[in-house]
Amino acid sequence: MNRKVFALAALVFALWLPQLWAQQVQVEELVLENGFKLLLVPRQGDPNVAAGWVAKVGSANERPGITGISHLFEHMMFKGTHTIGASDVEENLRVMERMDEVKSQLFEEERELIRRLRLGEISDLKDPDNRSPRHQELLAEFEELTKKEAELLVKNEFDRIYTQGGGSSMNATTNQDFTLYFINVPSNKLELWFWMESDRLLNPVFREFYAERDVVYEERRLRTDSTPTGKFREQFESMFWTSHPYGWPVVGWPSDLDGITREEALDYYALNYAPNNLVACLVGDFEIDRAKELAQRYFMRLQRSKRDPEPVRTREVDQQAEKRMVAYAETNPEVEIRYHTVAAGHLDDPALTVTGALLSGRTGRLTKSLVLEQEVANRASAFQRGMKWAGYFGLGAVAKPGHDPKEVEEALYAELEKLKKEPVGERELQKVKNRFAANNFRRIENNFFLMIQLLIAEANGSWQSFNENPKRVQAVTAADVQRVSQKYFKPEQRAVALYYTKAAEGPEDPLLAGLSQEEKNMVNQIKSRVAQMPAERVQMMLSSLEAQGDSMPEPQRKMAPIIKKMLQERLEKLGKEGGQQ
Repeated sequence: MNRKVFALAALVFALWLPQLWAQQVQVEELVLENGFKLLLVPRQGDPNVAAGWVAKVGSANERPGITGISHLFEHMMFKGTHTIGASDVEENLRVMERMDEVKSQLFEEERELIRRLRLGEISDLKDPDNRSPRHQELLAEFEELTKKEAELLVKNEFDRIYTQGGGSSMNATTNQDFTLYFINVPSNKLELWFWMESDRLLNPVFREFYAERDVVYEERRLRTDSTPTGKFREQFESMFWTSHPYGWPVVGWPSDLDGITREEALDYYALNYAPNNLVACLVGDFEIDRAKELAQRYFMRLQRSKRDPEPVRTREVDQQAEKRMVAYAETNPEVEIRYHTVAAGHLDDPALTVTGALLSGRTGRLTKSLVLEQEVANRASAFQRGMKWAGYFGLGAVAKPGHDPKEVEEALYAELEKLKKEPVGERELQKVKNRFAANNFRRIENNFFLMIQLLIAEANGSWQSFNENPKRVQAVTAADVQRVSQKYFKPEQRAVALYYTKAAEGPEDPLLAGLSQEEKNMVNQIKSRVAQMPAERVQMMLSSLEAQGDSMPEPQRKMAPIIKKMLQERLEKLGKEGGQQ
């Protein structure tokens, strides 16, 4: 490209750039008398509507004893209502009532076991030999009630009604600050969405409550306990937050999952799933007046709670000293560093966000320095995460073979020191802003993604921040980056985790012969995931490997026979277990 053409292209982009980051989403807001809020973004074209709603409650709103209850509700909200989910709802409710009575008596028996465990009289709460005869009788009755409840259920009826109506992508997610439910529906099925969602809020039936606790417990085991670094990262999270409820896991502590009662769940639901704590959003092909009419008809049936949920009371205390954790796991050597910073919407959040972008990416400072120049890391990144009540700046890097995580840690600090001492060049800063501008343009193109982002923005404070944040990012200066770097990147503000590769116990698995340490770690991680897979998923992976054949890249081709053997062994094991049932 010659200079004149390059100059013309630069001029065109400079004129176009303000339009990119100035893109505004036009949202009409409706607030019903009961406090329920609806965000409306009509878009003609594809005859579908991205529809969702958010409950402004997450794990940070919990308390010790019921951690994980917000995530449990994410599961329970798909169990149906008085009209959906059971062949005989009255009998279903009677069985559930008796289950609660038996469970209450079981809790008394379990408290006795906990007392004996505390005194050292027993060593295992789950050992049947430690149970009293009455305990065993109650368990037997509870098992019979569980079977009876299962016979009354109409499984997955909620999902089936939506699917038959053309709905797709129905799911939900929970984090520290909110629980979000979403789906895509055809425009001519919008009333179905209003009825279905208002009905599960008005008349929920928390079927299979105790069984679903076990499902969540299993989910925790798969995601945390059975992964190479899951428990360590959970411990690091808990260590980082001294006083804030962000310190406990979204999925909950194991003992709390064992003990949450339906009564506690109903109290939690009544407060946090009332209309004055809910916000819905529609993005797509619909008429505003029609949507407002449906909102009044269906969501005004919900009764406002007598009091509004309180904000999170416990704030993070000022940090007095650096915290460090050293772990040995079946993973590549790596380092994770976190600094306490600010919440979403704070005046310093945009500058910290830009700082993270300056350090990250293929052209970011960390890749240039640690990966390409010093060659001490395979990859490195940084980011600012501002949540509703607090936030942190994170850095992470995976050490190259032959390099210690401590060496990588020092290299990360060196890059932070440069930000403190040397203002960022205008050209480098503008490149980062250009990336944000382009991303801002792309994030409003997809209706489903836009709906999700508006609800998350509303849950964290206000949907208006979706429009305001791009302008705040573009206003960040080199002086802002230097100021926040000096303010927040202090030793007493950080927690550090160093991960070393765990030495193999006993003879090495023959499958790993000839692999590098990094490849061995990768295989071990895949092995732990395969060990939890159902037969259908295993067969799918096997078919995919066989279909790729010699077309896969060389590094993957080297490990393909190993992974294939693990998958085949998993299938054989599942076959034997199935034959024994």
